[in-house]
Amino acid sequence: MYSKILILRFPKTEVEKPIVCYLSKDFDLTFNILNASILPRKEGMMVLELAGSRKDFKEGVKYLKKRGVQVLNVSQEIKRIKKRCTHCGACTAICPTHALSIKRPEMSVDFNQKKCSVCELCVTACPTRAMEVRPSNKSFF
Repeated sequence: MYSKILILRFPKTEVEKPIVCYLSKDFDLTFNILNASILPRKEGMMVLELAGSRKDFKEGVKYLKKRGVQVLNVSQEIKRIKKRCTHCGACTAICPTHALSIKRPEMSVDFNQKKCSVCELCVTACPTRAMEVRPSNKSFF
């Protein structure tokens, strides 16, 4: 099983079409939508985890690109600066993937980087600015 997190940017001509559903139907891929902002007749952005065989994955990405969807690598990642973190938990309330959670009974904030969708909601929620967006060195495709 091959799995990656992608950022998809849909042109206004494609936002109202069920393009992502065809990834499952035609390419035998599974997807988990981690974040989405779709504006009818304007534009759309979606962060999703896409999984399947490597061959089907590449064919699915090729299909998306043919439809005018910009497929981006999650080339950045969220990092936590531990010495700035006061473990207030503000970031855990807004994290859509539960990458940030409260560890009990210690009541400390735990960050699971593998679950992070890089939606950046925690960056603005953190009062001490302990969460930062940094470039990632991970290769893609």
